[in-house]
Amino acid sequence: MNEENLNYVKEKLKDNVDVKYRTINSDNGQINIIFIDNLCDSKFISEYIIGPIIRRKHAIKTVSDLESDALLANSIGDVKDKEDMLLHILSGDVVIITNFYDEIIFCEAKGYVRRSVSIPITEAVIKGPREGFTEAFVDNISLIRRKAKNADLKFESVFLGEKSRTVVVVAYLKGTAPEKLVNNVKGQIKDMTADYILDSNYIEEKLKSKKTAFDTIGYSEKADIVVNHLFRGKVAVIVDGTPFVAIAPYFFYENFHMPDDYYLNSIVVNAARVLRWLGFIISTFLPGLYISIITYHVSLIPSSFVFRLAISRSGIPFPTIIELLIMMFFFQILREAGVRLPQPVGQAMSIVGALILGQSAVEAGLTSEITIIIVALSSISSFLTPNLYGPVSMWSIIIALFSAFCGLPGFFTGVFVLLAHIASLRSVGYLYTFPIGTAKILNQRDRILRGELEDTTDNILQEDDLL
Repeated sequence: MNEENLNYVKEKLKDNVDVKYRTINSDNGQINIIFIDNLCDSKFISEYIIGPIIRRKHAIKTVSDLESDALLANSIGDVKDKEDMLLHILSGDVVIITNFYDEIIFCEAKGYVRRSVSIPITEAVIKGPREGFTEAFVDNISLIRRKAKNADLKFESVFLGEKSRTVVVVAYLKGTAPEKLVNNVKGQIKDMTADYILDSNYIEEKLKSKKTAFDTIGYSEKADIVVNHLFRGKVAVIVDGTPFVAIAPYFFYENFHMPDDYYLNSIVVNAARVLRWLGFIISTFLPGLYISIITYHVSLIPSSFVFRLAISRSGIPFPTIIELLIMMFFFQILREAGVRLPQPVGQAMSIVGALILGQSAVEAGLTSEITIIIVALSSISSFLTPNLYGPVSMWSIIIALFSAFCGLPGFFTGVFVLLAHIASLRSVGYLYTFPIGTAKILNQRDRILRGELEDTTDNILQEDDLL
């Protein structure tokens, strides 16, 4: 029987230079040890698996003898079937097949190359922990465990992807996270039929309720942020191979919270949060408001400013909306180029490019100074809420088009369409605008403004808030 299993492994893993086979002759017969060299710790295998078997003087009567007396590995288990055997080998375990017993066992001996824990680039903080997740899910679990020494903290794993067989771990705090929420997330993940899973975004798109530019599933690269969400009754999804951990549910107001909000003075934090909300309003609505007033409602502008505006726009060959869209398009190109280029070159190119492009566009008569100011102010304000940059860029253009066709009535129509869209979104069964509409928990003090830390630790999701 095991000869067939050995041949099956050799057939499936043939033409792989990193797959190693070691045969040991014992008093009972042959013991075959199979592992992938670059996924396992070769020294560990030699000292704690192969060495004890060779040095054993007595015959191995049963598989239990092999597991309890011969092998010194920390984690040992039985292989269920052929596919499970392949999965263990490809996951960095050592599989042991004998020709005298039907049972097959595996030993954990992972030793692949990992990136060390470092400061996350996407979530820089002024004060607070600086440990960021890595691409190894076992390291990410350990970072969470270190900050949450709680027996109710659960990590349940599943293999996803018919071809990649990626490890996906669902983390939650039992008794705190609503059971319906946990079952909902686990059920949707297990129903995935993708051939491969390479990043947490594969999971995020599955959990999203509808197509939208807004992120209804959150993510973080910092262990302290994920633990904070777990203590509030949320669910985290860790995907092997990516440092970003998905968080569900995720609410609109959380886009205005920053990683170090809980480590700085509350007065300074609240001032910054108000500034972020103002930045969101300016970046989303200012271009549309400018278009509607300049195009249809010039009478609302002070007369002294109208003359300056007329002078600055004299000789511009395009309507205001075309002028605005051209400049927004230029700024989007500069931003994308700055993000994709190497960091030192990208920053210099973005700053110099914006200055040169704006000045050249004004001198060439393609745009006016006021339009440059409006576009620049809108773009800079959007940087205050980086998680909302994509939705803000799209909706500011949509509202500007509404304003170009109908003036202020079109502007307010676009605003209402945006608000209706946000209100229609769900995050794994919860309202995206939570806690609006759930008056019984409006006394929680970490929404727009942050209260005292002892008052923000009880923001726990309720079972009956699920729709």
